Amino acid sequence: MKRIICLFATTVVVSLTCVKMRAQEKAPNLTDLNFSVEAAPEWSALFKRNNGWFGADGIYTIPLNGREHAPATKEQQTLFIFSDTMIGEVTDSTMLPGYKMIHNSVAYLNWNKPDQNQINFYWGKDKDKKPESIFIPHTPNTQPGDYFWLGDGFYNQATHATYIFGYRVHNVSSGAFGFREVGNTIIKLPKNSRPPYLDQEQMDTPFYLDADNEISSFGAGIFVNIAESGARNPDGYIYVYGVAGLAKKLLIARVLPVDFEHFDQWKFWDGKEWISDIHKATSVTDKVSNELSLTTLPDGRYVLIFQVAGMSTTVGMRIGASPSGPFGPIIKIWDCSKDLEEKTYVVYNAKAHPSLSNPGELLITYNVNSMEFIKDMNKHPHLYRPRFIRLKFK
Repeated sequence: MKRIICLFATTVVVSLTCVKMRAQEKAPNLTDLNFSVEAAPEWSALFKRNNGWFGADGIYTIPLNGREHAPATKEQQTLFIFSDTMIGEVTDSTMLPGYKMIHNSVAYLNWNKPDQNQINFYWGKDKDKKPESIFIPHTPNTQPGDYFWLGDGFYNQATHATYIFGYRVHNVSSGAFGFREVGNTIIKLPKNSRPPYLDQEQMDTPFYLDADNEISSFGAGIFVNIAESGARNPDGYIYVYGVAGLAKKLLIARVLPVDFEHFDQWKFWDGKEWISDIHKATSVTDKVSNELSLTTLPDGRYVLIFQVAGMSTTVGMRIGASPSGPFGPIIKIWDCSKDLEEKTYVVYNAKAHPSLSNPGELLITYNVNSMEFIKDMNKHPHLYRPRFIRLKFK
């Protein structure tokens, strides 16, 4: 009997050791990736314009056929959404009188090629026919003076509508930047809706928290992990990423596509499981930016693209084991210093655009701005536009 017990114990130990070894073998490498990076000047040039729309930040791309993870086709349209936007006329050396900054705009591109003849820009008009934001808050929680900056968006194949996160922002007299996010909204565009989007709907969401003067808000990035989107390992969920506080901590929510408007059905990652209480959402990593992206790598791992610490000269990435992590250390992929023609320039909010990318590559943007905006724009009127780089996997 003792011999049998001993053999059984030995077998258990060996079995557990084998399970542990298999788990270690299956654990993805979160520190190494063989890649190269180069500028994508043909894409950057697409947004160097002298008339009408001539600059913006906040660039996100939404394939309107819902194929988030597959290159666009000739028949496909991509919706670009921008935040603060400059409208007017410029020369190569200055802005001409009459320019105006509005808070958001859009563009439509046919196919996935940087062709000036295939892209059209749109913005709203006020009662005097002057440029105005195309999305203006009008929800029950909206206060006078609120405006929208735009987060990520996607076409929901379950509801046949496009959803875009709108951050309600208000100008304030205190703080370093003169503005403050005050609420989180989802903008719904019915299928085939076109500018000026008179049929849009707006929904206040509970996905904004302000606790102990640390703001947390969701919508920084969306990962559509469904089969119809072309996802490599679909689990049927829409993953929505949020950012918390000055440490730029990453939070994660998920929801089934059919429940996207049912906010009580959203779940939040607490580090171990998906729960209903947003207040218990746990940071999975930090030093990300308020705009970011998650994309599946060719080998099945995931790559998070962001501007390191929100506003720096480094475009970074972290490799993830799943849409909810864990995520590895920061890997620096691009130094934006060459875009800093003036010491007042800043770069921020890098992200990837997989539906505009060729196989084996990832097209990435980052924004360029200035702390002395009007002064620098009058000297360098083309500074305020996205810059593109191309990450190639070896």
